[in-house]
Amino acid sequence: MKLFITYILFFIGSISSVFAQNLAEAKELYLNGDYIHALPIFEAEHAAKPTDANLNQWYGASLFETGGDLKKAEECLLIASKKNIPESFFYLGQIYTQKYRFTEASEAFDKYESLLKKTSQRTKEQKAKYEANAERLAEKMKQLSRLRRMVSNTEDIQIIDSLVVDKADFLSAYKLSKSSGHLKYFNQVFSVHKDVKSTVYFNEKETKIYYAQPNKVGAYTLFSMEKLLDEFGNEKQLSAINFNLTGDLNFPYMMADGVTIYFAAKDVESLGGYDLFVSRYNLNNDTYLSPERLNMPFNSIYNDYMMVVDEEKGVGWFASDRFQPEEKVCIYTFIPNKVVKIIQSDDEVYMADRANIASIKQSWVTGQSYAQLISLAKKAPKEEVKQIRDFTFVIDDNRTYYMLSDFQNKAAGDMFYKVMGLKNEEKSLSDRLDHLRIEYSKSSADAKRSMTAEILELERKLEQLQNEIPSLEIQARNMEIQSRH
Repeated sequence: MKLFITYILFFIGSISSVFAQNLAEAKELYLNGDYIHALPIFEAEHAAKPTDANLNQWYGASLFETGGDLKKAEECLLIASKKNIPESFFYLGQIYTQKYRFTEASEAFDKYESLLKKTSQRTKEQKAKYEANAERLAEKMKQLSRLRRMVSNTEDIQIIDSLVVDKADFLSAYKLSKSSGHLKYFNQVFSVHKDVKSTVYFNEKETKIYYAQPNKVGAYTLFSMEKLLDEFGNEKQLSAINFNLTGDLNFPYMMADGVTIYFAAKDVESLGGYDLFVSRYNLNNDTYLSPERLNMPFNSIYNDYMMVVDEEKGVGWFASDRFQPEEKVCIYTFIPNKVVKIIQSDDEVYMADRANIASIKQSWVTGQSYAQLISLAKKAPKEEVKQIRDFTFVIDDNRTYYMLSDFQNKAAGDMFYKVMGLKNEEKSLSDRLDHLRIEYSKSSADAKRSMTAEILELERKLEQLQNEIPSLEIQARNMEIQSRH
């Protein structure tokens, strides 16, 4: 029995030693910024000691740093804050900032600052640590102040619908009318040996495209190309200085006016990842005006991109990964404002909800029905069946032929086939004549004399064809009409 008790005590001691060792390792990982590997150890320790203030601090901070459950992180940090652990207030301030709870965030940061000052003048090491912490606090306070201003300038926009889709197929939610052009993924348009994470916008007539691709240093930059005959060419970078923005520029959309362009950018001042911008083309000097960052709720502390406005339908779309898992993105449908209107309210919670899009119905006008507009926004344009036309030949008021197979009278078809050949010959003669006449005007007197005979002969043949072709067309038409009676 004595031996058994000794074994149990030894076993408990061994477990305690392992836990202590694991906790010490986790603290070391935490101090080195390795929150991912520290997190599971803190989670296990916290489950055993849920009221321990220090464990709640470490666990809550690690959850925040790794993008974990913010609600759980807040609960843990609140327990730690009751023991006045300075770091708990620093992380609570960041959580409240992300949730746009600015008054609480400011109070938490103020408390953190006051606790820091108590240890600022003790030793040289403590003073250095204080200065480092004060510097990172100043950065978070700056972010808080900026977000507060952004939320206070939230646009009063009616968001009528939202759809969560796979990030890899997010363009499927954009149902543009034909007049607004269309969108494709970069790798669907260009043949490259790597996956380029960008899109290509085609204007209505498919004569111009706008897209992003990595430059020589790997940063995404905006370009355009024009259609030359049957292919796109004449590639141009939209702005030689990248709109004075740093980081990636991507997901362009040009309005039908050919002047207003929306795009997303990962600028140094971005709220979080991609922010949405708008710029306008200056026709006078072939440049773009300084871009404007869009207001909330279009922008957030998450990635916001692919802004599209369909003037024919009277709706717009933009993508955001706010509150979404890694592989998903939410596409919001909204009614564009003709003039920007800012929400006027002193209610911090209401403003935060509107900025965050906590509920799309919160943005709706009382008594207004959006059902018809939502249905229109989801409606894809009908695919046009392109009719193959070799020519256009009017038979009578009710019939026009576009192919030789349209002829019912074989002789009439054969005659029109001859007409087509003569028309090709006519064009060749005309082009040759134009070329000779240009050369004639530049040539010497001797050269002109040698060219005169050829020019006169070509003019004679061209005149003959121009008289013959209409006559044959009339014959072909009459033969076809007679065969139908």
